[in-house]
Amino acid sequence: MENKAIFEVKCASYSYMNRFSALNNIDLNVAGSEKLALLGANGSGKSTLLMVLAGLVFPTTGSIKFLGEDLDEKALSEPEFNRKFRTMVGIVFQNSDMQLFNSNVEDELLFGLVQLGLSQEEIDKRIRKYSSLMDITHLMDRHPQNLSIGEKKRVAIASVLAMEPEIMLLDEPTSGLDPRTTRHLIDAMNAFSAEGRTIITSTQDIHIVPEIADRIVVLGEDKSIVKNGRAEEVLGDAEFLAKHNLLHTHIHKHKDTAHVHPHEHPSHDHSHGT
Repeated sequence: MENKAIFEVKCASYSYMNRFSALNNIDLNVAGSEKLALLGANGSGKSTLLMVLAGLVFPTTGSIKFLGEDLDEKALSEPEFNRKFRTMVGIVFQNSDMQLFNSNVEDELLFGLVQLGLSQEEIDKRIRKYSSLMDITHLMDRHPQNLSIGEKKRVAIASVLAMEPEIMLLDEPTSGLDPRTTRHLIDAMNAFSAEGRTIITSTQDIHIVPEIADRIVVLGEDKSIVKNGRAEEVLGDAEFLAKHNLLHTHIHKHKDTAHVHPHEHPSHDHSHGT
């Protein structure tokens, strides 16, 4: 699917309950095998855009196409299109509780794999591989709701990775993860990318972006795209990042000299709807 347009979003806006604007006039094309990062301050619409790409909400105005076909409620009501789309596109939610609903961790991983109709041998192999990768093997008989935030996140990520979708949508995937698990996740994302898969990540964790994205789309406070460019170009513009609340500066005094240092501005707000 390399270079073929996966998603084509045209003039798309979205309002919750037709009152609260969450996206404003979005134009975005995503090609096959792209590594794309969505940046923006809390409330800029990153999570909503991922939900639109995942076919979970639909633009109030404007349109979105998936592989050249309209992505809307009518299309997803057709079994063949729905199965193709749900098999190819996997999403990791910012709030893990939104996707954990089975009675134990093993069943969380099993659920999607059974839907794919895989052989028992392949199912067992993927469960071993991704439970080990996300360090959840010791949690397999635990109820997901009895896990810590970080453990829930690891289970949610493993359940999506195990399905090996062609397109991965990840919403703040490193929030709640320790550094070692973050490293494992980044390595897994890059291994998937090397296989030609498309990866779209919403994050405020700017220091991981050079590793997970070749292109960056920045959403502003007005819920529209304010920058769309190569990762090094966007990340190299400290003034722009600071203006859009992605960096802030600290002034440190060393003897009689003041030095201004830019710092990342990671999100500590794990609420839904950003």
